[in-house]
Amino acid sequence: FETEEIRFKLDKNGKPIGVYKKERLDTHKLVEEYMLLANREVAKFIYDSIKKKGKRDTGAIYRIHDVPDKDRINDLAVFAKALGYELKTNKEGDVTARDLNHLLEQIEDTPHESLLRTAAVRSMQKAVYSTRNIGHFGLAFDFYTHFTSPIRRYPDLLVHRILAKHLHDEPFGDRDIVAFQHIADTSTAREIDASGAERESKKLKQVEYMSEHIGKVFEGTISGVTEWGLYVEENETRSEGMVNIRTLGDDFWSFDKKTYSIVGDRSRKRYTLGDPIKFKVMAADLDKKTLDYALA
Repeated sequence: FETEEIRFKLDKNGKPIGVYKKERLDTHKLVEEYMLLANREVAKFIYDSIKKKGKRDTGAIYRIHDVPDKDRINDLAVFAKALGYELKTNKEGDVTARDLNHLLEQIEDTPHESLLRTAAVRSMQKAVYSTRNIGHFGLAFDFYTHFTSPIRRYPDLLVHRILAKHLHDEPFGDRDIVAFQHIADTSTAREIDASGAERESKKLKQVEYMSEHIGKVFEGTISGVTEWGLYVEENETRSEGMVNIRTLGDDFWSFDKKTYSIVGDRSRKRYTLGDPIKFKVMAADLDKKTLDYALA
């Protein structure tokens, strides 16, 4: 699931004066493929080493990713269908990584790509660290761990130490096994905290940047539709704000859940998820990290 990475150009005081998307070159993708291969092969080696010794699957730390929740997948399928795309599921409502890849291929280079990629990511389970291997759904790997970044992630450093013990056929004690699971749980918790802090800091900088453009008109995409209004995402900075339904004009607006749209009862004007739209920045609240927009 490749998603755009937004970066900010800051002045000497840390104030955002520009926003840009980090470019992913073919060389970056090549390195990523080698990293994925290394992580997979190390996990497989450790798993096989444990099995050869007749031990339980505990002398390791894996990066695991469980199958997605059926209700979330159903919501994603309905969402995709409303935008004109298909996500295939089996009779039980399950989906494979190949099915999701097929959906991503359908939306590539379309106006809905960013919207549906984000929705697909949100429909997935959270990848976690564990001493028990169940595979990695998102990568479609039977074995996976984090091994290639020991200078910035502690689980990778620990996997290096675990691999060394397996290579030298050194035994693991009961205290090691207990410690591994504790480290796995703690590392997952710290990762969740770090991801949350990253999202909050990104949102803060987006709001701070847009606060300098009050009254200006931008182009965006409707990223959410509710009974109380529209969420609109600016196309370049991905700054999302709310267009309150009360600002849409003298009409009574009805929310159509099936088509993810709101419709004016008198005007029959329809605003649908994924529609391109022009909007004006009306207000920015740095404390709440929210933006108010109005249609232009």
